[in-house]
Amino acid sequence: MSDHRFPRDAPLSQVLSALENLGFHVVRRGNHIALARSNADGTTTPMTIPNHRQLKASTLRTILSQAGIDRDTLILEYDKG
Repeated sequence: MSDHRFPRDAPLSQVLSALENLGFHVVRRGNHIALARSNADGTTTPMTIPNHRQLKASTLRTILSQAGIDRDTLILEYDKG
């Protein structure tokens, strides 16, 4: 388990960087940002996140659930940014 705390008021750019490191790419930007990840089994995982300068911890938890990413994996990638 990570020793780092779960991000609160996380900068969008750092969250996007972490998601890109986990295989997601930006498909479209508007009021929301549409992302997608191609999976090894040939499926695609779509995801939509708000286009806000900072994302609340509750929003990040929803993103994790939507993307099927565990908390520690996100924190590890987020801390690299």
